[in-house]
Amino acid sequence: MDGTGIWVAGGYQTDFARNLTREGGDSADLTAEVVRGTLESAGLGPDQVEVVHVGNAFGQLFTGQGQMGAMPATVEPALWGVPAARHEAACASGSIAVLAAMADLQAGHYDCALVLGVELEKTVPGDQAAGHLGAAAWIGHEGQDARFMWPWMFDKVAQAYDERYGLDDVHLQAIAQLNFANAKRNPNAQTRGWDVGQLVGTATDRADNPVVEGRMRRYDCSQVTDGAAGVVLVSDRWLAAHPQATRRPLARMLGWGHRTVGLGLQQKLDRSAEDPYLLPHVRQAVQDAFGRAGVTLDGVDGLETHDCFTPSEYLAIDHVGLTEPGKNWQAVEDGSIEAGGRLPVNPSGGLIGGGHPVGATGVRMLVDAAKQVTGAAGEYQVEGADTFMTLNIGGSTTTTVSFVVGSAPAA
Repeated sequence: MDGTGIWVAGGYQTDFARNLTREGGDSADLTAEVVRGTLESAGLGPDQVEVVHVGNAFGQLFTGQGQMGAMPATVEPALWGVPAARHEAACASGSIAVLAAMADLQAGHYDCALVLGVELEKTVPGDQAAGHLGAAAWIGHEGQDARFMWPWMFDKVAQAYDERYGLDDVHLQAIAQLNFANAKRNPNAQTRGWDVGQLVGTATDRADNPVVEGRMRRYDCSQVTDGAAGVVLVSDRWLAAHPQATRRPLARMLGWGHRTVGLGLQQKLDRSAEDPYLLPHVRQAVQDAFGRAGVTLDGVDGLETHDCFTPSEYLAIDHVGLTEPGKNWQAVEDGSIEAGGRLPVNPSGGLIGGGHPVGATGVRMLVDAAKQVTGAAGEYQVEGADTFMTLNIGGSTTTTVSFVVGSAPAA
């Protein structure tokens, strides 16, 4: 150990199929569950936590509750007085919370961090929920004519691919179908009990798959979700002082990338007009993660990526380097993104199949990546996985964060 390593000592995810409001629960109940479950997964008591970071994007809009950084201490007395903060970066809020905790540990301020992502979204009707989520766009400058902001936005991403390289909707349908199928193997996935049947070639003919915006249909979209996820991150120093912890499977944070650009989607597309990548800052975040991890895509065994809509997963395919720019369809057609393929994508079901509680998504991705490299992913385990990657985006790729996680031994 070189003294600067950061390890995932445990992780937990709530059942994303639940509806906390119908259960009579609120953000305190959800936070209490994820605090308890995350600490139990790491074999730690709350008194061992030195700092807390919480990802939460839309607390005030969905529940009226702000100050979510204080919620862990509200529900767990042993966290009273522990430094804590809330982080907001739309759908990348959870990953930003992880980055903040990593910075704390690498700076030597603390050696054991609890990182949570928490979001309640089923507190309001679906149309109202879509309106709340639209707050992450550039308000007053884009989407004024959209009925639903984010389907409208990612229809524009699909349109931009189509104009630049061509795009056949059958490849988007295949992405959706794969993620719903993967979700059936995940006991925490929101849609694990759904039966969407055959989407490829039939998606446009089905009454249960209506148009939402443009070419985006119901099954192209991730769901409104209640859920939370958490990880315990510890430093080399902490492991040296707690050698018994190395008896548990540990995942190591190998690398990270983080890029932030302007809010407007058209700003991004205009700036990339001469670039082979549709959104080059996403490619740069991925390359930063590879560089810090000292790996290339050939050394990565799988990817948990941000499929808020099918075009966002389509985007990930060439931006992580699985194909040349614009050749994304090849990886869909040749099975590269399926289990057993060159780079299994979203074996958990991703956001479309697994669920998308916005502030929790980045942390949930990390939980699943850590499960994969420690052999704990159960029925959706990627065989032989020892290096896994995440790609989490907020807004129209306004905030992009990527992590590379490995299974290197602790000593």
